[in-house]
Amino acid sequence: MRFSSMIHAVDAHACGEPGRVIVGGVLDVPGATMFEKMCHLRDHGDALRLRMLREPRGYPAANCNVILPPTHPDADAGFVIMEQVEYPGMSGTNTICVATVLLETGMIPMREPFTELTLETPAGLVRVRADCEQGKVRRVTFRNVPAFAVHLDAPVEVPHLGTVPVDVAYGGMFYVIAEAARFGLRLTPDEGRDIVRIGEMIKAAAREQLPVTHPEQPGFTGITIAQLSGAPAAGSAHARNAVVVSTGTLDWNRPATWTGALDRSPCGTGTCAKMATLHARGRLPLERDFHHEGVLGTVFTGRLVAETTVGQYRAVVPTLSGQAWITGFSSYVLDPSDPFPDGFTVGDIW
Repeated sequence: MRFSSMIHAVDAHACGEPGRVIVGGVLDVPGATMFEKMCHLRDHGDALRLRMLREPRGYPAANCNVILPPTHPDADAGFVIMEQVEYPGMSGTNTICVATVLLETGMIPMREPFTELTLETPAGLVRVRADCEQGKVRRVTFRNVPAFAVHLDAPVEVPHLGTVPVDVAYGGMFYVIAEAARFGLRLTPDEGRDIVRIGEMIKAAAREQLPVTHPEQPGFTGITIAQLSGAPAAGSAHARNAVVVSTGTLDWNRPATWTGALDRSPCGTGTCAKMATLHARGRLPLERDFHHEGVLGTVFTGRLVAETTVGQYRAVVPTLSGQAWITGFSSYVLDPSDPFPDGFTVGDIW
């Protein structure tokens, strides 16, 4: 049998959030920068994202990364992040998964007790330190792109919910952040359906009423993801969060179609965005650890290491630490006679 496509991938998760890493089958794509490569995949090669993230090869909470040759001389490798409805410029969990896969498979030589490497993302260069022991990556710490708050306590009119005060911040993606207690939520896995519904409603309203564009990277525009914040369940954590990743479009007239999935981890770029809002309020100084808990009880550790500016915004430089685990090695193929080359979605879980 002849297959029209064969993709080799390593499956992994970072503190619960899946992050598939394509390591073979895609040699390169056109583009002078990783951002341009991302745009090429988005505009001309989106079939790869659809095939890997939709059924039967994917599911709503899945993410995927494709390793590509770097375009920057300082980078050891480049990668493009693919999610259900967008190509993010940066993702913390996916960065942790990519670094772990590159080192544990030997694509980049591992040095113990730590390995330093630089990854090129569409949002810019990310410096990574991986603590390694006996061939295992025990901890990944990366220096993220600058994060900044755009709005604090901005009122948003949300159909069915009323006026909701929100923060909007960039941590690699533009987040809208609201307090979970306002909706009686504790941010536990059993509340997943309500968290997703409320998060998607707030995101859609905020995207319409609070337009935002990255001042130095105008290709990143609009709020694309929602975060609900609350009190931690673990005594060692400072806060708990649930991030809602969209899996489809929202129709106000058809509430049953509001679709999204919870980030299973404490969310890397979401943690960076949250830290930027705390710093803007004077509640999180530089060089202090911030332990952020996700819905599964796993924790990422963030830290603000410098102040800077991004366009007209006061910004901070965050670092984030977490761990990933490889869960499998797979080859994904496409039979030319397959009636679903781009995958499919069905309304029972999407």
